[in-house]
Amino acid sequence: MTERKPAGVSFESWVDKQIRESEQRGDFSQLPGFGKPLEGLDRPYDEAWWIKAKMEREGMSVLPPALALRKEAEETLAAVPGTPTEARVRRMLDEVNEKIAEAVRRPPPGPLLNLEPFDVEAVVEEWRTARRNS
Repeated sequence: MTERKPAGVSFESWVDKQIRESEQRGDFSQLPGFGKPLEGLDRPYDEAWWIKAKMEREGMSVLPPALALRKEAEETLAAVPGTPTEARVRRMLDEVNEKIAEAVRRPPPGPLLNLEPFDVEAVVEEWRTARRNS
């Protein structure tokens, strides 16, 4: 909007008029979430709600690097049973093992890593056994 407030009109009246005219034109009806209840009204107020929502939308994490790596290792191990090929299982485990090896060489700030690389052969054998039995 490039229109300036006319002299002699209160700011509130000018803004209210613009909002009313926009509603009448249907400018707001195309916005995402139009007609839907606002999310989070039932939760206690949090000053950083918008930061947390943005981070969630962007898939960001605020975990210290060591804890983020532990979480990634747990998620990888949990994903192994549903992985369709042995090659993909090995690739997933190797990727995490590389990150663990780097973290052991250069410990990240924060809590201790307290994590050892996966025994790829043992995990792959468990994967094979589970596939044979299912």
